Amino acid sequence: MKPINVGLLGIGTVGGGTWTVLTRNHEEISRRAGRPIAITHVADRNLELAKQLTAGAAKVTDDAFAVVRDPEIDIVVELIGGYTIAKDLVMEAIDNGKHVVTANKALLAVYGNEIFAAAQKKGVMVAFEAAVAGGIPIIKALREGLSANRIQWLAGIINGTTNFILSEMRDKGHGFNAVLHEAQRLGYAEADPTFDIEGIDAAHKATLMASIAFGIPVQFEKAHVEGISKLDAIDIKYAEELGYRIKLLGIAKRRDKGVELRVHPTLVPNKRLIANVEGAMNAVLVWGDAVGATLYYGKGAGAEPTASAVIADIVDVTRLHTADPKNRVPHLAFQPDQMSDLKVLPMDEVETAYYLRMRAMDKPGVLADVTRILADLSISIDAMLQKEPAEGETQTDVVILTHVAKEKDVNTAMHKIEALDCIHGKVTRIRMEELNG
Repeated sequence: MKPINVGLLGIGTVGGGTWTVLTRNHEEISRRAGRPIAITHVADRNLELAKQLTAGAAKVTDDAFAVVRDPEIDIVVELIGGYTIAKDLVMEAIDNGKHVVTANKALLAVYGNEIFAAAQKKGVMVAFEAAVAGGIPIIKALREGLSANRIQWLAGIINGTTNFILSEMRDKGHGFNAVLHEAQRLGYAEADPTFDIEGIDAAHKATLMASIAFGIPVQFEKAHVEGISKLDAIDIKYAEELGYRIKLLGIAKRRDKGVELRVHPTLVPNKRLIANVEGAMNAVLVWGDAVGATLYYGKGAGAEPTASAVIADIVDVTRLHTADPKNRVPHLAFQPDQMSDLKVLPMDEVETAYYLRMRAMDKPGVLADVTRILADLSISIDAMLQKEPAEGETQTDVVILTHVAKEKDVNTAMHKIEALDCIHGKVTRIRMEELNG
């Protein structure tokens, strides 16, 4: 049977891993796919590296457009990243009738609706398992394995850099900046770590998962995004004392009035499995009405783990290469004409529990003033921690855990508490999730 010819755009970390794994496991992969798969055309700005890795087994060019215009290519694998040139390449590949496999979560989170519509019109597939959680097959699980379920919510540790930083802050008690520098030294964090530490990378991934879970259009611009750069080591310590761990979570929840889509540091009970995911590992917890909770765990980045997902997509596309486009799995799990118009809720309407830390005067009546403000806004208290003031100090830390409340009411309460004469500085607020269904 005629081989499937693959054009590879980018042969860096993930592209190199894809070449290596496909070459090493060629026989096994061909047996699964039902026909041989070969990377026959590679584009990379570093021609010497590309030639060294391919060793004459594929054409090599520094012109990525030459690959997407190559009439012999059946599948284009885009591993360049970014929003600009990658979009042009993907759209031209689709226009040329080629299937696309990509690991580019940023591109799909921002332009996914346009790209999927173009692919549907042209009758080609866009596969993106590698765009979320590296080697963990979470896209396939959401799109196919859980298709019998009405998915209620999902929550994921989907950025290894931030999880490594939080694990180190908890284990060693160091501040954020010190641990970030260590993460950069070890290669866990980029020289410019903004997308990771400010939650943007996780929000790209959460946006894609939410669309597949609930059958809504991709709406990254409506996601609420907070990172970990302002997180204080003292809050990680207090959370531990209260039986919680702090994780940067991507969260999507189905509510009666819409969908919550948010990324932020979150207190999770330390008895939950996901709370014990450490280092640079990823995990996604999904709750479906039929199956209950399912947890997906593994390496979220790296050359071969991500290549595993890229090649799985190539195999899927190969199997369905000649299938009627109407019989393929839809890009976002639901048929395009059956997408929901559920809105993404503004953050003010989100309901969750809260951790509130404040610096208070150590004198009678302070807690009464604070609890009165909370009670007036129908915010009930679940637990409280008051630290003894240091010798010679007149102020101390007070930590309050609330039951589920509306974000808008908590914001109002924080402003009123900060206005009290007995409270110094800002109230620190971290959201909490029980993740128990």
